[in-house]
Amino acid sequence: MPELPEVEVTRRGIAPHLEGRTITAVAVREPRLRWRVPHAVRTLAGRQVRAVTRRGKYLLLDCGDGHLILHLGMSGSLRLVAPDTVPGKHDHIDIAFGQQVLRLRDPRRFGAVLWTAGQPEAHPLIRHLGIEPLSRALDGRRLHALARESRLQIKPFLMDGRRVVGIGNIYASESLFLAGIQPRLRVDHLSLERCVSLTQAIKKTLRAAIRAGGSSLRDFAGSDGELGCFQLRTRVYDRAGQACRSCGSAIRRIVQGQRATYYCPSCQR
Repeated sequence: MPELPEVEVTRRGIAPHLEGRTITAVAVREPRLRWRVPHAVRTLAGRQVRAVTRRGKYLLLDCGDGHLILHLGMSGSLRLVAPDTVPGKHDHIDIAFGQQVLRLRDPRRFGAVLWTAGQPEAHPLIRHLGIEPLSRALDGRRLHALARESRLQIKPFLMDGRRVVGIGNIYASESLFLAGIQPRLRVDHLSLERCVSLTQAIKKTLRAAIRAGGSSLRDFAGSDGELGCFQLRTRVYDRAGQACRSCGSAIRRIVQGQRATYYCPSCQR
């Protein structure tokens, strides 16, 4: 599933081509995504995209009188293609900007293309989202305060988007390794010092993933069709039984909240 780094890579890829441009046409070939594509999306021609921003894993296209809300779901990607590019089986929506088209490809149809005339922060899908992990709002003290309110294990806590948004499975495992924290440790047992280390590790991990173009495990590709390569650099994720790159101990795999967690039993305490 595309997480924050993949969505941010997509945003950076499409923003220079969309901002200040006018939508000239919209084609909805398959409206049955996670939520049915509303009729308002089909009527966007003539609107100018003022800005392309991100909130968590949602992309927001500011059209002045409202926002187009895009979510990549489990398998979605946005590509910039020429108007005469023949759509494939899973290419469900085109938003044309003259001689350039923003195309949504979503094999599993679990993504979303929605419209809101109100402020996006008030939308039901967005208003409950937690702190942006790359923002100044997340620091050691803020994380420590949030941690004191929970009895979850630290890995599921990091993946709860109501507290901190968009970290995702790969990046939670990698951040905990970098901070030297055992993923089963109860979050309210973390000291302020360890919360400081963890916030630094989260930011470092996410920024490294963005620089690497995100992670392409199955379907994700950037707006130019290039695959991300962060998954080739992971220190623990998907490396069960392999030697830790730091100490040589065998990486272990456990399941938390129905998601695989990878960690080093020697480096993480």
